[in-house]
Amino acid sequence: MDSHKPDEDTLLALPPHPTDDLPTITPEDADAQAAAIDVPDDTGEGDRIRMIVQLVKRSFGVKDLAAMRLSLPASLLEPIPNLEYWHYLDRPDLFITINDHEDPLERMLAVIRFAFSKDIRHLRGKPCKPYNSVLGENFRMHWDVAPISYDPDDRTPIITNHVDPPSKPHLIHTDSGGLKAAKGSSKSGRVGAFGSLLSMKGWSSPAVDRAAPTTVVESNVSAQLSNLSLASTRTGESGSGSASASTSSPPTSMSTASGTLRVAYLTEQISHHPPISAYHATCPARHITLSGIDQISVRVLPSASLRVSSGAMNKGLFVTLNGGPGAGERYQITHPVAHVNGVLRASFYATVQESTIVTCTGGPGVGNGELLRAIVEYKEESWLGKPHFAVEGVVHRYDPSSHEHEEWTKVKHVPPARAEAYFEGCWRNVVRWCPASSVVAKGKEAAEWTTLIDLTPLRSVPKMVRPIAKQQPTESRRLWESVTSRLLRKEYGEATRAKHTIEQRQRDETAERKRRGLEFVPRYFEKDIQSGVPVLTQAGREALEEEVRYEDEDDAGGEQRNSAPAPAS
Repeated sequence: MDSHKPDEDTLLALPPHPTDDLPTITPEDADAQAAAIDVPDDTGEGDRIRMIVQLVKRSFGVKDLAAMRLSLPASLLEPIPNLEYWHYLDRPDLFITINDHEDPLERMLAVIRFAFSKDIRHLRGKPCKPYNSVLGENFRMHWDVAPISYDPDDRTPIITNHVDPPSKPHLIHTDSGGLKAAKGSSKSGRVGAFGSLLSMKGWSSPAVDRAAPTTVVESNVSAQLSNLSLASTRTGESGSGSASASTSSPPTSMSTASGTLRVAYLTEQISHHPPISAYHATCPARHITLSGIDQISVRVLPSASLRVSSGAMNKGLFVTLNGGPGAGERYQITHPVAHVNGVLRASFYATVQESTIVTCTGGPGVGNGELLRAIVEYKEESWLGKPHFAVEGVVHRYDPSSHEHEEWTKVKHVPPARAEAYFEGCWRNVVRWCPASSVVAKGKEAAEWTTLIDLTPLRSVPKMVRPIAKQQPTESRRLWESVTSRLLRKEYGEATRAKHTIEQRQRDETAERKRRGLEFVPRYFEKDIQSGVPVLTQAGREALEEEVRYEDEDDAGGEQRNSAPAPAS
């Protein structure tokens, strides 16, 4: 699932005690009214829920909420900067496996596996609203992950880090729309029962899977407890473990001296109206990068749900292989359409509709000048009953010189003769796959299915972030520290005033540039983003190289490098 980055506050600002006769706010006067909001120091859950309901009522008919210049009171926000919260590397260990495989089909399956796993936090927690990014704000982080090993028989990845132990049989969807246990002809997923979990005090994800007996608790800010979740803060205990060695594992020469691989990430807010950010991640040891532009379009539907789709500059995620088995390949992963439901009950959950298209360009191909393309089709949910979160898909060959494949957006559109593999399941737990030849020879039910990915036990891999004292003034945690510390102390009025101070400073800087006839120039990314693939500037390349080489160490002040900002004493 892709929950796209809400760089702008996507709902209208309200006073602390909503009434039914509030005036309509237009884009022209929204900033003025938002700046005048007075939020009480102690806003209860009831007040927040009433505010959400009024926000939705007043948003009907607005074409694109994300493009409006609005500001929410701090009590409705998650205590985390926007650029830190929204990224696509919840499982960087699965991201770097894409270039482990010699076979083009296995590389495509690895890309699909990554696409399902990149937003794990949204499967475990409720949708929430982080801070609104300001122009020029940037954020850097990294992960050190152990290489994943593979089952020698079917090359299924063996995932042992940052997982929960299995608690019950997993379910898959049948053709009739029902559920059955994933057993029989479907091989079990290779997910380790006890992973290497984080052992330190932290903040729980807004909504955890209560079926699991053990819950992984991230200690980074992205796992902060949402003020809207009605859940309670808790502390997690950890187990230990590491990826086991395998004869089919990638060569050890591609690993670091410590046996882990460094994945570095950089993002910057390059436009404020409309809100647009650029991002770039790299793992030099695996010759792989991830880049893209984030821009969304949001509107309220008659059902009071929010429809979130890609903005004009958002062409999807781009995975580029600069060496190794897939040298020269680039995979474009488009975003589906997301719906945020349960808004009026303040009990949020997300569903996904339409399709994700994964297109491989460049590289060695699969012969006869053909390349691989995949369709991930999210099945439409019924208005009645509980959502099933069903998905099906196909990997097929296509001719880059032809355009007929561009019309194929559903599995049924693809001619069987072009299919290489099929997959199906539930994008919240188990997805299985089988070769197309097995379906042709034995039929769908008798075909040999293998687990593509089991998302049920997976948890986000904690990020590593330099201490605030070592960050620049425009880096997210340092920039928003005054708001975060007050939100953690539940000083909502003070947090809102601190937030308004930051936003007013941005308005003043914008006005000064306009007065002097100057145009904002991003620091880390080139200005031209028409292709959807951002290009790093020299400063951007240097910042990423610095993050790749950064040696983690405890700050003298006692702030843990990957922990949530501690409330001030």
